[in-house]
Amino acid sequence: MKIDTFLAHYHIGENPFGAEEARHDPVFDRLIEHDLSHPEFAKVLGQVDRPGTSVVFGEKGSGKTAIRIMLANQIAQHNTKHPDRRVLIVPYDDLNPVLDQLLTAHDQSPEAVFDSLRLEDHQDAILSAAVTRLNDAILGEQHEDTPGVAPGVTPGNNGCRALSRDLKKRLRKTPCRSRIDLAVLTALYDQPRTGSVINRWRRLRRKLRLGWIEPVPWAWVGASLTILAAMGLGFTLWWLRDSADQPLWLLPALGVSIAGAVLLTAIWGHLTWRRRSLCRQILRQMPAVKRSSSDLSRMLEDLGKTKLAGQPLPIGQGKDGSDSRYQLTRRFIETIGCLGYAGMVVLVDRIDEPTLIHGRADRMRSVVWPMLDNKFLQQKGVGVKLLLPLELRQLIHRESPAFFEEARLDKQHLVDRLTWSGSTLYDLCTTRLHACQVGQPGEPLDTSTPPPDPPTGTEKPIQLMDLFQPDVSRDAVIDSLDQMQQPRDAFKFLYNLIQEHCRLSPEDDPSFKIARITLDNVKTAQAQRVQDLHRGISPA
Repeated sequence: MKIDTFLAHYHIGENPFGAEEARHDPVFDRLIEHDLSHPEFAKVLGQVDRPGTSVVFGEKGSGKTAIRIMLANQIAQHNTKHPDRRVLIVPYDDLNPVLDQLLTAHDQSPEAVFDSLRLEDHQDAILSAAVTRLNDAILGEQHEDTPGVAPGVTPGNNGCRALSRDLKKRLRKTPCRSRIDLAVLTALYDQPRTGSVINRWRRLRRKLRLGWIEPVPWAWVGASLTILAAMGLGFTLWWLRDSADQPLWLLPALGVSIAGAVLLTAIWGHLTWRRRSLCRQILRQMPAVKRSSSDLSRMLEDLGKTKLAGQPLPIGQGKDGSDSRYQLTRRFIETIGCLGYAGMVVLVDRIDEPTLIHGRADRMRSVVWPMLDNKFLQQKGVGVKLLLPLELRQLIHRESPAFFEEARLDKQHLVDRLTWSGSTLYDLCTTRLHACQVGQPGEPLDTSTPPPDPPTGTEKPIQLMDLFQPDVSRDAVIDSLDQMQQPRDAFKFLYNLIQEHCRLSPEDDPSFKIARITLDNVKTAQAQRVQDLHRGISPA
């Protein structure tokens, strides 16, 4: 019997258990608005408009990515309801660009890059993502990635334009000091997806009302004028070379003009050299951010020395370098506070997936350990949601007491292990059946329209136990799911269970109830697969 025939008998429009990744699961997309989450989700989310840190350890397939997407969705809903207390969502779940940039900047082997990875590199990468997101919102540029991740709204031209209009209105009331802070942060960290960095800088500078005309250094103007004067005097001297009434002051004036031009040109060159030297020093301390020295020099020149005075530029090393990032982060939080944001939430996920990491626990440790710093995790207005592989939990328990004193995981809303009970998985699988149900049993199945939202109670929803023969107890199904331990393996178990039942049932005499012996055989095979996976001797 075909699987489609089995599902059509129960008026299920699509296989509820076919997806293995939340990012590419259409059933999960339809269920995201419903109260369907892990029991620890409320602890991880916390109070939205008062962002806090959470640290979650979970195995592959335990639902970390699903939690990340649901966090983004919950925050996006909050932003829609509370436009004066929005929260800026900063996804930090793709480390490939950061690691590749570090590899290029250091020109070292991957091992050397991981050994030299600093907290400052993470701070720079997070600030870059946050500033870019905020500027995209100000300029009305649309994101088309994970639903709910766009700052304040879900993707959509109307929502982006409305947010942009609101931010422009708030920018007019923002103090000059905060607008200068945002301009400095933009010069350091803004990373447009397409187009010229300088063109985007000019657009944003106009919106920040920092001046329409680019400032020109007085030394450059003076040097240009004296060079023109020297050229004019030299031409006049040449023209009157044979004249008897040649002015006596002409030759000394020419000498003074040439000397002034040389002096002012030297001053202008010195100022330019100092500015570019400062840019090189900054970029040397910010290897995680892709920025050219010429672009940064041009933007700092546009800002001018007065606006840069007192700015915590990241030019120091060690404690000084880290402190400058904390100051920049604090100024960013203060700036977005003027724009209607209560803070920002950084979503850290998929640590094991970057190409350079290859799932190696030692490299994941090198990436994550710098972030396990209480001062970094407890910044006011910043919530860091660390969704980490279970391998790191095993490593963290081997650390010294000094490490735990610095990380203070007891203050970070720690979920030591993301576990699922059989009953929770049973409810989860039943809800997925509801989401795929179209019509009532006994009615013709219309496959031309997509499945509707889950039943609201007005029609009789299908239950997971409806798929089994009467001698299969609910406790037996819950016990089988309990042995799968996590959603991905529970879905694989039910998918293989339906597949095995259909394989044993002929098409001309189909049976639409799964037998107990089939349940036991598939449970045994899948439980062994899960154990082999946890021991590292099976790929999936």
